[in-house]
Amino acid sequence: MSHCICLLSIAAKLNLMVLLLSAVYFCSCISDNIPKFALATKEESDLKDENGEESVREDDLDSEDLEVFYPTHQWQTVRAGQAVPAGLHVRLNLQTGEREARFPDNKNEKSDIEDEKKGKRLGKIDIDSNSFTSQELKKALAKMKESGKTESTVEQKANVEDVRKRFRRIEELKEEFEELNMRIETDFEVMVKLINKFNSSASTLAEKVAALYDLEYYVHQVDNAKDLLSLGALRLLINGLNSTEPVLKEHASFVLGAALSSNPKVQVEAVEGGALQKLLVVLATEQSLAVKKKALFALSSMLRHFPYAQQQFLKLGGLQVLRNLFKEKGMETLHVRVVTLLYDLIVEKMLLLEDSRNDDDHPQTKEKVEQYSQVNLVPAVVEQGWCVIISNLLGLPEHDTREKVLKTVHVLLAFCKDLYQQDHDLSATLTLLRSEYEELAAEEHKEGDRDGYFKELLNSINTIIQELK
Repeated sequence: MSHCICLLSIAAKLNLMVLLLSAVYFCSCISDNIPKFALATKEESDLKDENGEESVREDDLDSEDLEVFYPTHQWQTVRAGQAVPAGLHVRLNLQTGEREARFPDNKNEKSDIEDEKKGKRLGKIDIDSNSFTSQELKKALAKMKESGKTESTVEQKANVEDVRKRFRRIEELKEEFEELNMRIETDFEVMVKLINKFNSSASTLAEKVAALYDLEYYVHQVDNAKDLLSLGALRLLINGLNSTEPVLKEHASFVLGAALSSNPKVQVEAVEGGALQKLLVVLATEQSLAVKKKALFALSSMLRHFPYAQQQFLKLGGLQVLRNLFKEKGMETLHVRVVTLLYDLIVEKMLLLEDSRNDDDHPQTKEKVEQYSQVNLVPAVVEQGWCVIISNLLGLPEHDTREKVLKTVHVLLAFCKDLYQQDHDLSATLTLLRSEYEELAAEEHKEGDRDGYFKELLNSINTIIQELK
C-alpha cells in the first residue's frame, strides 16, 4: 500500500513539471510573436497629478518609455519621442525640418528611383537610420549651417575687397579735388561767369567774343535761356547789337537767336526790349555778310510762332528791309534764307487756320486765330512784288535752292496766279526745269529709286505748270 502511494506521488510531481514546462514554452511563444521592429513597449505610469490624471514629462521618459513608430509603405512623419525601428528607409525633409520613415520597397526599383529624384527636388535627404543617430544628424546639420555661413562670409569679404580695389572712396576723391581746387559748376554758375566777362571793361575783345561763343552753347536749352532774363543778360545782348565792333554784333546776334528759338518768354522780353528794331537796323545798314547772316538768324527765331512780333515786323517795314537784301551785292547766300523765312511764316498761319476748323472750341485756338488774323503777311508780300522776286530764284543752279523756291511759289500760287500766268520768263524756266528733272528722274528710276528726290521736284514743277494753264 505504501508502495502505491509513493508511485502516485512521483507521477504527480512529473505532471507538475510538464505543466511548468508547458507554461514556460507558451510564454516564450508569446514573446516571439512581438513585432520585431518594436524596440520597447510603453508602460503605464503610476504617477498621477492631483486631479487623478496622468502626468508624464518628456524629460522623465527613458529609452524604454518611447512611443512605438508603426511604419507603412508610405512616408510618415516621425514625431518627437517615437523610436524608429532598424532597417526602415528614413529621410530628413529640409523644407519642414521633420524626419520621415517608411518600409523599404525593394519590389519596385523604378519607384524608388523616382522617389529619390523627387526627394532631391523637394529638398529631402535620405538617411540610413542604422548609420546615424538623431544626435549625430543634428550635429551634422549644425556643421552644414556653420559651413554655409562661413562660405558666405568669405564670399562677402572677397567682394568687398574687390570693390575696394576697383573703386576709390568718395572721401579720397573729394580730398584730391580740393587739392586741385576743382569744383563742379552748374550751368547757371558758368553763365554768370561768362556774362560777367562779356560785360567787364577789363576784358579784351577776344575774351568778350570767347564769352559770347561759349554762352551760345548754354542758351540753346530753354531753362538756361530763361536765366538770361533773371541775370539781366538779355539787355546786354540787345545793347551788343549797337556795338561798334562788328564781331561783337555778330556774336551778340548769334546768342540772341539761340535764346529766342522756340522760347516764347524770351521772345516777349526781347520784343519789349527793342531787339526787333535793332535787328532791322543791322540788316538795313552796311554790314558784313557774317553780321547780317547772324542778324537774320536772330530775326527768324523771333518771328516764328510769335504773331505779335510778326505784326510789329510788318509795321516797322521789315519786308522792305528784307527786299533790299536782294539788291545788295554779296548777299546772294541770304536770298534763300529770306525765302525760307517767308515760306515758314505763310505756312504757319495756314496750318493754324486749318487746325482751328477741327478744334474751334478750344480757348487757346481761338486766341491764336485772332492774333494771326491781324498779321496780313501775304497781301503785303503780293503788294511789294515778292511774287516775281521769289520766282526769279528758280534760275539758280542748286537743287536745294530750287526745292525751297518751288515750295514757296506753290504756296503763293493762289495769290500770285495772275502775275505768274503773264510771266513768260517763269513759263520758260519751268519748261527747262521739267526737261532737266525728267532726265534725272529717269536715271533714278533705272537705279531702282522710283520715288526719289528728283521725282519729287518733277512732280512739283508739273503741278505748278498744270495750275497755271
